Parts: sequence; structure tokens; C-alpha cells
Amino acid sequence: MLMQHGTAGLARSARLLSPNNTTRSLSRSLTGGVRWRSTLTLGEEKEQKEHVFSGSSKNNDDGSGDKDVASYWGIKPEQVKKDDGTTWKWNCFRPWETYQADLTIDLKKHHVPTTLLDKLAYYTVKSLRFPTDVFFQRRFGCRAMMLETVAAVPGMVGGMLLHCKSLRRFEHSGGWIKTLLDEAENERMHLMTFMEVSQPRWYERALVFTVQGVFFNAYFLAYLASPKLAHRVVGYLEEEAIHSYTEFLKELDKGTIENVPAPAIAIDYWRLPADSTLRDVVMVVRADEAHHRDVNHFASDIHYQGQELKDSPAPLGYH
Repeated sequence: MLMQHGTAGLARSARLLSPNNTTRSLSRSLTGGVRWRSTLTLGEEKEQKEHVFSGSSKNNDDGSGDKDVASYWGIKPEQVKKDDGTTWKWNCFRPWETYQADLTIDLKKHHVPTTLLDKLAYYTVKSLRFPTDVFFQRRFGCRAMMLETVAAVPGMVGGMLLHCKSLRRFEHSGGWIKTLLDEAENERMHLMTFMEVSQPRWYERALVFTVQGVFFNAYFLAYLASPKLAHRVVGYLEEEAIHSYTEFLKELDKGTIENVPAPAIAIDYWRLPADSTLRDVVMVVRADEAHHRDVNHFASDIHYQGQELKDSPAPLGYH
């Protein structure tokens, strides 16, 4: 009898001290906690995934089922609502980042190159236009989408370098870090919009890796060597972008490209009317590019006048 009780007790102890039960009890002792994946057994990892993700999905207005993620750190995603109380369905931007584009901006302004650096920037951009025209021909939807993958690089590089400079020198940036990062974000939203209109082919996706890699490093080095040259290059790039979107509008007006309804993401981002079309989207994108043109030519002018960007307040909110 004593032997039977002793055997049963040993069996219970062995079960309690088994790896699965030990790790499970330790995990549960951390109230609401999630352990590192490396400390989980295969069986427990599967069990935890099922516990975290099953039954916790919730449907948004767009039909997508977002799932809650258990967090040991007590962080919970914020539920953003529109003014009418409906759920905000975009994670790539928020309602307070939306705006109405200024379509009255002068699209014909041009900086005439006079100095050697200006001419270098101008003819460098002009030389890049030829291979782009050959590759994309009149496929303006795909052209716009692919070029936006490059257009979002300068603002990020410039903002990053100004950020590091501000840290090194213990000085303010005059708001230019935010302005350049906002420019990069705005260009990225152009890409997110045109992704809804035109899907890139496999070789075009592959081209992005090459072009972005080359352009990022080239612009990085150019900005280190001469910020006034770098900003002038972007100013001329934006002038070319205005030209490209103007040609895009001509094709839409001629009926060569179907004037489809505007993507929902564009309607919310630019606060467009619900019945807006692709033409309306191209109009606001072109206005954005014109504003980026002005900002970068202005930044280059500041350097040409022997000052630094921090000496002249940045045009915050100038899309």
C-alpha cells in the first residue's frame, strides 16, 4: 500500500516537473505576459499561437479581419475613428495627416541654371529622362508608380543626415528635418495610391531594387559633398515629375487611358469628393510635386546665399 502511494506520488511529481508543465506554469505566473519564443517548446509554441490569435479577430469596415496581439508591455493598438464614427481603415496614414491639395500653385515656374553646379544638376536630371522614356513609353500609370519609389528617397536621406548633424552639433534644425521627412512620406503615399491603379510586372519590381540602391547611395554621397547640389537635383527632378503628370493628364483627356474611379485611399488622403476619378488624383499629385519643387529649390538657394538650412525656418505643412 505504501509502495503504491509512493509510486503514484513519484508519477505526479514527474508530471509536474516535465518540461511542458514547468514552462507552462512559469508562463502563467507572469500575469498577462508573453515569453520569448526561444524558451517555448514546440507544443507550447503552437498552443500559445492558437491562444493569442484564435477568436481574437475583429472585422473592419473594409472586411479585413485585424487580429489583436498579446503584449507583455501593455501596448494596445489605438482604434482610430472618422468624424462620422466609422472605423479608420488605413494603417499607412492617419486622419490628422490628410489635407486638401492646393491646385492653384504655379506649375510653370522653372529655375534657370546659371552656376556650374546648377547646370550639373539640370543636365544630370535631363540625362535620366531619356532611359525612362524608352523603358516606360506611354505607360504613365506604371511610370508614375515606379518613379515614386525613387522620389521618396531624397527627403528621407536629407532628413536623416540633418538629424545626425543636429545631434552632432547640439543644435536645432529649423524644422527642416520634419519638412524633408514629410516630403518622403508624401511621395510614399503617391506610391501607395498608384499601386491601386497599376500593378508592376516582375521585372519592374526587380528594377526597383537596382535603381533604388544606386540612387540612394549616390544621393547620400552627393548630399554629404554638397547639399545645395543635392537639393537642386531634387528641384529639377520635381520639374520633370510635373511634366510627366501633365502628359498623364493629356492621355486621360484623350481617352487613351481610362479615367477610372479614384482609389479609396486617395479619396481619404487628399479629402477628395467621393465621386472623384483618376484624373482628380493625378491633379493633386502634380500639385504635390510642384510644392516639393519649390521647397528643394528654396533649400538650395539658402545654401547658395552662404547660410545653413537651420538659419531659415522650414515651410512646415507645405505639401
